[in-house]
Amino acid sequence: MKALEADSPAFHTALLESERRRIYGITAFLLVFAIAIAVRIVIFGSRMSPWGVFVLLAVVAYELWTLGAVTRALKGGGDLSNGLLLFNILLEIAVPALGVGLFSSPRLEFEYRPIATPWVLAFFPLIMLSVLRLNPRVSRLAGVAAVVGYLASAYFLGWRPSLENLQQHTVQQTAVAFYAAILLASGFIAGMVSGEIRKHVEAALRDAETQRQLKQVEHDLEIARSIQQSLMPSIRPTINGMEISGWNLPADATGGDYFDWKKLRDGRFVVTLADVTGHGIGPALLASVCRAYARSSFDTHDDVVEAMQHINRFFGEDLTPGRFATFAAAVCSEDGSKVELLSAGHGPLFVYSSTRDAFEELAAQAIPLGLLPELNSAAPVVLNMEPGDMIVLATDGFFEWENAEGEQFGVERLTQVVRESRQRSPEEIIAELYNSVRTFANGAKQMDDLTAVVIKRVANAA
Repeated sequence: MKALEADSPAFHTALLESERRRIYGITAFLLVFAIAIAVRIVIFGSRMSPWGVFVLLAVVAYELWTLGAVTRALKGGGDLSNGLLLFNILLEIAVPALGVGLFSSPRLEFEYRPIATPWVLAFFPLIMLSVLRLNPRVSRLAGVAAVVGYLASAYFLGWRPSLENLQQHTVQQTAVAFYAAILLASGFIAGMVSGEIRKHVEAALRDAETQRQLKQVEHDLEIARSIQQSLMPSIRPTINGMEISGWNLPADATGGDYFDWKKLRDGRFVVTLADVTGHGIGPALLASVCRAYARSSFDTHDDVVEAMQHINRFFGEDLTPGRFATFAAAVCSEDGSKVELLSAGHGPLFVYSSTRDAFEELAAQAIPLGLLPELNSAAPVVLNMEPGDMIVLATDGFFEWENAEGEQFGVERLTQVVRESRQRSPEEIIAELYNSVRTFANGAKQMDDLTAVVIKRVANAA
């Protein structure tokens, strides 16, 4: 992610919020300073000029006006001009400079007023609070302005710089220069602190923006997941003498697997399962495209081979190099006694015979969809189904799921789980299969999408 720009809305808002806090600090300090001067004059009889109190209160009123402008800018998404912000800094720094030159106690000797008046101390909180501008140049400017204002006030009070006879300079001459150096150093130190704070603010805003974008991506993926899941059938097909169930769990929010079933024009049912290479949002989009082509093709072609060739031709045009999909279709007769099984690169296909209590693994009859313009498929396998017989279509996410030792669940375990659950319904068989593979993985992360369809022959209904 690129660095957060200084004119970004988030940073602009952060600057205004920081400026508002700076004005709070300036206002509080000036009020406390004014109260302290008033107390010294009224209670302790100090001969400090009371005009300093009025100047401080006038600046406080101006700061409150500026605070209102900043608040309005925050609410309305506006901005304050750089000229106004610069004027504020110079005005604030001018206050202690005026205090040194005009409002110091007359009891002090004239030449000692620049170094003995409490107005000198007011420079330092103002420089420190400039840090909240989050601009090192502003803090350095505050330091330079404080030096210029302080030296001008000292000059007004009689201080004269000189490079002659340095060892014979008075305390007043050396102290003014020393104070000016401290003020200048304070401005540059404040600039360093301001720069570091700015970096942290920018980092925090970048992190907040990243989190916002991640939440948006998660929200979008959740929507994509709900859409993809809604495309898969939720109601079992009604076929006399046959029970069918399917299930899908992507490795990510979305996946490249899908299953579907559809009634054909002649009354038969076609059950399809596909596995697009990869998993995530890209394969999920391709899986949706494949589903659309499959539904359209089986609407217009009763022959399963012709339908598969049609899917391959049009789906292949949408694929980028290196992408393909394995696809299996099972066309079930109206009475459930016969199934035509055709696979394009999807295998093994598992066929369970109840009379032999054994599984047969069938290989694919064609290459995966999208590899070549023509499918060149062999004839489909025709299965005569007896009660208790099953066809299990499963993606490789099941038998390739590895445990912590790197061992795969494997085909043998898959068929064993199905055999032990053969008396159960297709939904229960799939649930048992998923529980078994999760137990085997023992906490290892699911790395591929899981999809399974079980087609089970049962006794015909009366």
